[in-house]
Amino acid sequence: MKTIGLISANYGSSEFGALLKDRSLASLPYGGRYRLIDFALSNMANAGITTVGVIAPTNSGSLIDHIGVGNPWSLARKKGGLFVMPGSVYGMQQSGSRFLMRDLLLCRIFFIKDGADYVVMSGSSDVCNMDYEPLIKAHAESGKPITMVYKKVPRGEEFHGYFLDIDENGKVNSINTESFGWSNYFADTFIISRQYMVDFMNWYSALEYRDMIDIIRDNMDTMDIGTFEFRGYLGKIKNPWQFLKVNQAMTDYDIRNEVFCNPERLIYTKAQDEAPVFHYPDADVRNSVISAGCRIEGRVENSVIFRSCHIAKGAVVRNSVIMMHGTIGEGAVLDNVIADKYVTINPGVKIYGGKREPVIIGKNQSI
Repeated sequence: MKTIGLISANYGSSEFGALLKDRSLASLPYGGRYRLIDFALSNMANAGITTVGVIAPTNSGSLIDHIGVGNPWSLARKKGGLFVMPGSVYGMQQSGSRFLMRDLLLCRIFFIKDGADYVVMSGSSDVCNMDYEPLIKAHAESGKPITMVYKKVPRGEEFHGYFLDIDENGKVNSINTESFGWSNYFADTFIISRQYMVDFMNWYSALEYRDMIDIIRDNMDTMDIGTFEFRGYLGKIKNPWQFLKVNQAMTDYDIRNEVFCNPERLIYTKAQDEAPVFHYPDADVRNSVISAGCRIEGRVENSVIFRSCHIAKGAVVRNSVIMMHGTIGEGAVLDNVIADKYVTINPGVKIYGGKREPVIIGKNQSI
């Protein structure tokens, strides 16, 4: 059962403002040392998928710089390997949309030239450690052309995307964009028989402006779609407050252990070696992730601090994310703030954001 993988990275959201000015959502830094696309690439690599395509957006500089030729994921190889393919100029800004037909049609050769049996397709902005091997096995045994991965969530109204109505046999009856209470949330991942994917593109090529999942939703009566339940942690990042929330989830021991500490399914990333963290005698760090190269003199609570940041004496960083090479001056206070790379907060400055409306500070800014 040869399987190839395709990762869609040509989407974003205007809600992220300055955070996505010069990068795609897939290359947004996460968790102190990773990029969001690391999870999709690692899930593919850990399942033994050695041919992976990435649909890149027009602002793909940071994404390409990060993934390179795929060395961290063992995708730099003579047979198969990593293929970065151009997406359409406009991409997708619609919440929940991930698999634009125009992008897939542009990458048609990826599906045609390989003789694989199946294609695992995923988005690039979810934080999870997903084992694709049982998914591939279940799909092969079912004989269905498509198997969609879902996650049961207790509060569907807090999520944006697609929800699956599933019968007692695991078949999808309908796909909806709204749900309340316990819901079957589509995890932006599905497996499709390769030949069926080629046929699908031929059938619906005139609908290139639409998302593939929308097309499936409107043609459910002609499709037999199976499901596979994912029961692990799924961090959805579709707006800034979710980005902050999912970063803070890394301070939870159980979540961090599940996502990063499975020796059989590690999460790989581009290596960035730094000296260990230096905590000064008066430093006060509580429930936070502090990355290598940082110097901590002040107080850090419920926050994620990326590499080579300096939190000066008397400074307080609370419920925030400070990306690489940030400097927080003496006596400064940050609460519910997302600061991009090379941000300087001058001494005494106080910035307070809301829990669902964090303040975003763009790259290289000094405040």
